[in-house]
Amino acid sequence: MQKMAKKSGFFLLAIFFLLMGSPGQGRPIRSNSTLSMVSDGVQNVWQPTYIQLKSLILSDSCELTYGFLPCTTTVLGNVFLILVYGYLMFRAAKLLCDGCEILLEILGPGIIGGLFLPVLSSLPDAIIILASGLSGGQETAQSQVSVGIGLLAGSTVMLLTVLWGSCLVLGKCDLESSLSRDPKDTKGFSLTGSGVSTDIWTSYAARIMAISIIPFIIVQLPAVLHTTSQSRIAILIALVVSISLLLSYSLYQVFQPWIQKRRISFAKHKHVIAGILKHLSVRALGRLLTDDGEPNTTVIERLFMMIDENGDGRLSPTELRALVLGIRFEEIDMDIEDAVEKVLKDFDTSCDSFIDIDEFVRGISKWLNEARRSAENQGTLIHLHHFHEQTKKEHHLLGGHGDHFGETVKNPGWNTFKAVMMLLLGTIVAAVFADPLVDTVDSFSTASSIPSFFVSFVILPIACTSEAVSALNFAGRKKLTTASLTYSQIYGSVTMSNILSLSVFLGLVYFRDLTWDFAAEVLVILIVCIVMGAIASFRTTFPLWMSLVAYALYPFSLFLVYILDYVFGWS
Repeated sequence: MQKMAKKSGFFLLAIFFLLMGSPGQGRPIRSNSTLSMVSDGVQNVWQPTYIQLKSLILSDSCELTYGFLPCTTTVLGNVFLILVYGYLMFRAAKLLCDGCEILLEILGPGIIGGLFLPVLSSLPDAIIILASGLSGGQETAQSQVSVGIGLLAGSTVMLLTVLWGSCLVLGKCDLESSLSRDPKDTKGFSLTGSGVSTDIWTSYAARIMAISIIPFIIVQLPAVLHTTSQSRIAILIALVVSISLLLSYSLYQVFQPWIQKRRISFAKHKHVIAGILKHLSVRALGRLLTDDGEPNTTVIERLFMMIDENGDGRLSPTELRALVLGIRFEEIDMDIEDAVEKVLKDFDTSCDSFIDIDEFVRGISKWLNEARRSAENQGTLIHLHHFHEQTKKEHHLLGGHGDHFGETVKNPGWNTFKAVMMLLLGTIVAAVFADPLVDTVDSFSTASSIPSFFVSFVILPIACTSEAVSALNFAGRKKLTTASLTYSQIYGSVTMSNILSLSVFLGLVYFRDLTWDFAAEVLVILIVCIVMGAIASFRTTFPLWMSLVAYALYPFSLFLVYILDYVFGWS
C-alpha cells in the first residue's frame, strides 16, 4: 500500500509541476477614465486583462498544448518538460505493463498473453508516433514525424544493443559443455568462460523478429531501384504486409503455449526412453546390440526375466515402477508414475495394462534403433550415453523444467478490476501526454539546433520502455528459464515495434500524403535487427564477449545516421 501511495505521489507531483508552469489568472483590472493620468508619451499599448505568472519556462512565442499545458522556447525549459513528460509516459507504460501481467497471471497465456499483452506493451510508442504525424497541417506533420521515426529506430536499437548486452552481463553464469550452469558464477567477467543460455523457443522468437523487418525492406525498394514515383505504392504494400504480420504474430502468440507444451511432452518421452535404455545397459548380462548394430533379442529376453519378479510371463505396472525407481527423472520434473505410463503407452500393444515378453522385445528394439540413429558408428554404451545426454539437453533447451510463473492469484475479482483500471489509466495518460511530449521534443530541437531524430532516438525509448526494468531484474536471477523469458521479451518488443509501430507510422505517411525520406534510419534498423537476429536465431548460448558486440552497435547506429544524413545528404 505504501509503495502504491509513493508511486501516486510522484505521479501527482509531476502533474503539479506542469500546472505550475501554466499562466495564472487574476481579477480583471479595468481602466478609470475619470482619473487624471500622467502620460509617458507611449499610447495605445495592449495590456492583458489578467495577471500572468511568468515562470522560467514560459515563453510568449510558443503555443500552449491543450491551452493550459506549459511550453517554452528555451533549452533548459524544454529539458525540464521532456523529463516531466517522459516520466509521465514511463508511468503510463508501466501501468500498461503491470496491468497486462496481472491479467496474464489470472487468465493465463492464450488471448491475453498472445494478443493483448504485446499490443498494449507497444501502445505508448504507437501513440507517440501517431501524435507526431497528426499535429497541425501537412508541413508541421512532415517536420514532427521525424520524432516518430526516431522513437521507432531508437526503441529497436536500444532494446537489441544496450538492454540485450546488459541482460547478458547481469545474467551471466559459468559455461560448461556449451551450456550455462545456473546459478553458478565463479569465472567473473571471463569473455569466453561465462555467459547466458536460453531455450529453443527464444531462438524462434529471434527468427520471428528477423522476419518482421520485411516491411522496412519493401518501403525502401523505390529508393534502392531509383523509382521514386512508385513510393506511395510501396508504402501501401508495406502497410498491408505489416498489418498482416501483426495479425499472424498475434495468432502465433495465442497458440504458441499449446505448441510448446506438446514439444516439451515429446522431449520428456524421449528422455524416458534414454534413461531406461541407459539403466538397462548397466543391468544387462551382455550387450544390448549385436556386432552388426542390431538389437540383441537374447539379452533383451534375459532382462525381461530379471524384471519379471513373480515369473508370470508379463510385466505389471508395479514391476515397471521398480525398474525405473533408480533412474533420475527428477532432472526433468517428472515422477515415476509418468515414466511408467509412458512405457506402457509405447509397449502395451494389447492394451491390457501388462507387457508380455514379445511386447517387451519389440519395444526395447524400437527404442534401441532410435538411439542408434542418433549416434551412428558408436559402441552400445557410448551411443546410449550420447543419446541420454542429447535428450537431457533437448529438454533443457525447451525450457520444460523448474520455475512456474503465474501461480494462483488471490482475490481474482479484485485483481482483475485493478488490472483493468491500470490499463485504462495507462492508456489515458499515454494519449494525453504523447502530443505535448512530441511538441516539446520538436521545440527542444529548434532551441538547441540538435535534429529531433537524435533527441527522440536517445530519450524517448527510455521513457516508453518500462519492460527494461523487469527484464534486468529477471536476468539477474541467473537461470535458464528467466534468461529465456528476458530475451523472449526483448525480441517480442522489437517485433511489435517493427510491425505495430511501423503500421501506425506507414498509415500516417500514406493517408496524410507525407514524404518518405528515412533511408538512413531504416538502414540502421535493418543492420541491428539482422546482426542481432542472426546471432540469436541459430544459437542458444551467448558468451560474455557478445555483449561488447551489442554495446558497440548503439554508438555505431547514431554515427551511421549522422554520416548518411548530414555528410552524404541521404535525407
